[in-house]
Amino acid sequence: MSFDLAFAVEIIPRVLEGIGNTILVGILSFIGATLLGFLWEMLRRSNRWVRPIVQFLVDAIRSTPALVQIYFLFFVLPYYGVVLPAILVGIFGLSFYYSGYISEVFKAGIEAVPAGQSEAALSLGLNRWDTVMYVVAPQMLRNIAAPLGAYSIGILKSTPLLAVIAVPEMLGSAFDVASDTYRYAEPMFIAGVLFLLLALIAAFLVGTLERRLGLLGTSH
Repeated sequence: MSFDLAFAVEIIPRVLEGIGNTILVGILSFIGATLLGFLWEMLRRSNRWVRPIVQFLVDAIRSTPALVQIYFLFFVLPYYGVVLPAILVGIFGLSFYYSGYISEVFKAGIEAVPAGQSEAALSLGLNRWDTVMYVVAPQMLRNIAAPLGAYSIGILKSTPLLAVIAVPEMLGSAFDVASDTYRYAEPMFIAGVLFLLLALIAAFLVGTLERRLGLLGTSH
C-alpha cells in the first residue's frame, strides 16, 4: 500500500482534533512537574533526616520508565479504590515522572548562585524570605531557564504515551483514523509533522525567553 498524499492532507483536521488536549496536557504537566520538582528540592534541603528519603524517591522516579508509572496509576490504583479520569492520570503521571529530573535542575540552579550573595544580603539586614525572593531566585531562574525549557519540550513530546490509556491527544486521534481506515502510514506521518511543528514553536518560545532573561541579566 503506497503513501497517499491526498489522503494525508484530508485527515489533517481529524488528527488536529487532539491538539487541544496535547497542548493542555503538556502545559499542565510542565507546571505540575516544576512545582513537584521544586518541592522535592526544598524537602531535600530541609534537614538531614528527610534528605536521604527524598533522594531515594527522586532516584526511584528517574529510574522507572514513564510508561510504567502511567500504567501503575491507571491500571493498579483502581484495585485499591482509586479511580481517576485518564487525562488526570496522564497529567499527574507525566508531572510525577519529570519532577525527578526538574528537581535536579533546581538543585543545580541554586548551587550555581554563590553563597556569598545570600550572606551579603543577610548582613545588610534582609530577612531570609527577601533574600530568597530578591537575591537568590532571580539568579537561579536565569540558571535554570534553558534546562527547564528543554524539559518543557520533552514533556510535550511525551504526551503520545497517554494514547495507551485512551487520552484523546494527537496520537490517539491518529490511531482512531488508522483504525477506521486501516491505513497507518498517513496518520502517523501527519501526527509526526504536527508534533514537529509544536516542538519548533515551543523551542522558539523557549529561545525567546532565554534571550529576554539574558538581556535582563546584563542590563544591571
